[in-house]
This record gives sequence, C-alpha cells and structure tokens, in this order.
Amino acid sequence: MSFDIALSGIQAINTSLETVSNNIANVATYGFKSSRANFASVYAGTSANGVEIGSLTQTIGQNGSTQTTGRGLDAAIDGRGFFVSRDPQGGLTYTRVGIFSTDTKGYLIDSNGKKVQGYGPSNGGALGTMGDLQVPTGQIPAVATTNIAFIGNLSADWKAPAAAFDPSKSTTYNMVKQSVVYDSLGTQHTVSQYFVKKDDNAVNVFYALDGAAPASTTTPNTTLSFGTDGKLSGTSSATLAIPAGTGAAGGSISIDYTGTTRFAGEATTTTNRSDGYASGAFVGVELAADGSLVAKYSNDQSQVVGTVAIATFANESALKPISDTSWVANADSGAALYNVPGVGLSGKLSTGALEGSNVDITSELVGLMTSQRNYQANSKVLTTESQMMQALMQAM
Repeated sequence: MSFDIALSGIQAINTSLETVSNNIANVATYGFKSSRANFASVYAGTSANGVEIGSLTQTIGQNGSTQTTGRGLDAAIDGRGFFVSRDPQGGLTYTRVGIFSTDTKGYLIDSNGKKVQGYGPSNGGALGTMGDLQVPTGQIPAVATTNIAFIGNLSADWKAPAAAFDPSKSTTYNMVKQSVVYDSLGTQHTVSQYFVKKDDNAVNVFYALDGAAPASTTTPNTTLSFGTDGKLSGTSSATLAIPAGTGAAGGSISIDYTGTTRFAGEATTTTNRSDGYASGAFVGVELAADGSLVAKYSNDQSQVVGTVAIATFANESALKPISDTSWVANADSGAALYNVPGVGLSGKLSTGALEGSNVDITSELVGLMTSQRNYQANSKVLTTESQMMQALMQAM
C-alpha cells in the first residue's frame, strides 16, 4: 500500500511540475494565462489511498501587464473580455492576444490566421451587422467640395479703397484669402475671396476661381454687414457656382462666415476650412482606442470600415482552453455577450500595445522548489519501503 501511495504522489507531482514548467516557459507569451494544479486526496472506501490532480485551474480573470509595441494593429484589452475570431469551419474562438493583420483579400485576421469578428461600418449611427471585418484596399473616389467655413476678424481700422475694385491692383481691396476646393473628379481649384470695405458697417466680398477675374468687379458676390458690437448682423453665407469643365460636373459651394467679426486691430483668419477631397489610394489600416478599424488613404483621408467586437461571459473561468491563449465557450461559461470596447462589461482597448503573460515568475519558482521537495519525500518513502521489504525477506 505504501508503494502505491508514494507512487501516486510522484505521479501527481509530475503533473504539477509540468504545469509549473509550462507557466515558466510561457512567461513571455502574449495573452498567456497561468495554470495551477489542484491536488485532491484519493480514498478507497474510508481508507486513504494516495493523491491525484483533481483539476487544473487557469487564472483567466487576472490580466497581464500591458506592453507597448507601437504597431497600429496591436491591441490589448484593459479590463474584461476577449477578441473574437472565426476559424475556417465557422467555429468561434476567444483570445486576449490582439496581434492583428490583413490577408490578401483585406480581411482582418489574428495571429493564427482566423478572421477577426466585428461590426460593419455604422449606418445612421447604428452599428452594422457582426461578421468578418474586411478593409477596402482599392481607391476611394473623389468628393466635390460643397462647403467652405471661413471665420476671421475683418479689421474695423480698414480704410475704404479710393479706386474701384480691381483684383490686379492690391490697393483696391483690403484683404484676399484663398481656399482649396475640389470638383467632382477630384481636381484641385483655388477660390479667392477679395474683401473690400464698403462703409463703417459693411464689407463687400468678391469671388474668383483659379486666378480668373471675378464674374463682376462692380457687383459683389455678397456683402457682410456688422452691428455696433462688431458681430455679423445680416447675411452670414453666400454661394459660389462652380462651372462644369474638363469632364467634371458643375456644382456650387456654400461659404459660411458665421463667427466672423469686425473689431479694431489686425485682420486675422482663424478658420479657412473646406470639405471635399481628391481620390486616394489605400496606404494602411490601424485600430483606434474605441475599437474602430480605420483605413488610411494617400489623400490624407481616413474611413472607419468596422469596429472590433469584444465578448464577455457570465463565467469566463469555465471557458474551455484549446491552447494556452485561446478558448471556446461551453454550457458552463454561458453564451457570449458581444459589444464594442468600453461599452457594458467590455474593457477598453489600449492600441499599439499587447497584454503580456500573467505569470508570476517568483511564485512559480517557489512552487518548483516545493514540488522538488515533495518529489524527494515520496522517493524517500519508496526507498524506505524497499529497504524494509528487503530486510523482511532476508529475515525469513
């Protein structure tokens, strides 16, 4: 009986040593969760019959340290939750390892080549359907400019020009500002705004396109009127027609002056912003802190093409491991609850970073020494039992 008890101890300790050794070996593995071997007594009826490993427990709920990588498609979850991936057979797996990339078809994949799950581009503020995330890697079309926002201070110290407005003579206007705009094909144009003081309470504005003369040098495109408080008191916007040409469609641009003032001192421009842009080619993709998958293009534009999903569970400790860093759901863990990062129970994302292993190397080394002593003790029992049996056989 003593042989069997000591042997069961050695076998259980071997399993414990394998667990500790695996923890130590994975101390630098991203997203690794340490395991613990739980010893349990073995009884035959009411008699003790040795020991066994009753279960292995993973510390899933304990997060590892966040390690900065600087890579745009690396992400760590700060809090609860798992990234979701779909394998070729359609099965869903869950992991804390946020090492992502795109395949040849533009699909976002994890470090094992599985397709990362998330929500499609939002439609009217609502999240799209959940599924594979695909990044459009082609060209994005040009968008024609429809609005210019201009805010500035048109100095009350300006003097009204003595001569009639002539864009070729700088003495006939007080200030000129240019704005870059785009037509329907993405061709860049320049809109010039000539500001000419009319009287103490009004400024005339003339528009010219691409250096050409304004449509009229006597009739302004708009007149900005100001009150005694220096703020706009009348019309705050105007419209500029863009003629069709070189294959591009015609259009119109609304110029908004809301916020423009007329105070004494220097004339300043605080905002001169237009929408629209030229066509652009795909240059890369990265994750944002809110889980958005942001595609970037050569025209300095960016588009949100999806949002990474985060799964949480009622009993995440019951997830079934399929590797040291991946799990699948089961009846004990409960069904996955999906959401975007930072919403509900889902943790926030730390982008450009990865979650490290949660192994405490000091505790593991102490456990290793403890297992070694236990192994030696059980080996001593076997040696002693063997010597006793030998002595008994010699006495007979």
